[in-house]
Amino acid sequence: MANFGKSMRIFFADGSPTGLRQVEVGNWSGLALACPRVRFSEISDWPESQRPGVYFLLEKPSGEEGNQVYIGESENVLKRLASHDRDRDFWNEVIIFTSKDENLTKAHIKYLEARLIELTQSADRYTLENGNNATKSSLPRADMSDMEGYIDFIKLVLGSLGHKLLEPVAKAVVDTHTEAESVAQYELSFEVSKMMAKGRMVDEGFLLLKGSQVVAKSSQSMPGKVQHFKEAWIENGTLKSNGNGYVLAQDKLLSSSSYAASFVAGSSRSGPQSWKTSAGESLKELESRLLGQV
Repeated sequence: MANFGKSMRIFFADGSPTGLRQVEVGNWSGLALACPRVRFSEISDWPESQRPGVYFLLEKPSGEEGNQVYIGESENVLKRLASHDRDRDFWNEVIIFTSKDENLTKAHIKYLEARLIELTQSADRYTLENGNNATKSSLPRADMSDMEGYIDFIKLVLGSLGHKLLEPVAKAVVDTHTEAESVAQYELSFEVSKMMAKGRMVDEGFLLLKGSQVVAKSSQSMPGKVQHFKEAWIENGTLKSNGNGYVLAQDKLLSSSSYAASFVAGSSRSGPQSWKTSAGESLKELESRLLGQV
């Protein structure tokens, strides 16, 4: 999607930010319906839910990782969702994507489902609950291009509703289009106990970069949430032993620079004071300097 502004209209059906919402984006023929599971029956009052479309059964965000999603398609989404309400337990929110002009065909939605599953697997933010990869339908080149454009809008809407499952972690870095200096433009490093880690500030928190070294031992001062991530990442191979400590096998997001510093050091640390630029300027000093330029 081109890097220019977009306007989004969210209609809160009953005035509640967590109730049923209809989402539209300027110059997009699609629309989305989002609803918590507890109010799923209300979707039946919306004829848009009975059109061809794709849908996401989601576990609402509860932390840096561990959320689940099921992605599906149907020529009558409401009818398909009724069976999921009985058969699948993990989800607590559903988001439906369909078309205002009713021009989505079975081939279109099969293509969308397969591509959305591919993107979710590639981004590796949510656990995909689909048993098998969907078969991508064959589309004319023009239709395929239209569907890729449709996916761009799905990404925008999902992200705005709090689900960035289609966005690769590596693309969390802010792409600034102004001449103004930004903290996000700086790669930061932190050396502790002869271990070197690198990362950068991003919109979602702090991105700890692949290849960062992590101290093996963890002290009691290490935040419990960070300790939980460390144990989980050792178990699933995200952290690999290198003899003296661990090495991060892929970029990982943490909610703050302090969490990232504590993760690396194995003890409670101040992120703004720990992370430094190549010129030796601490993150705290960098932020203060840039704020002074405003």
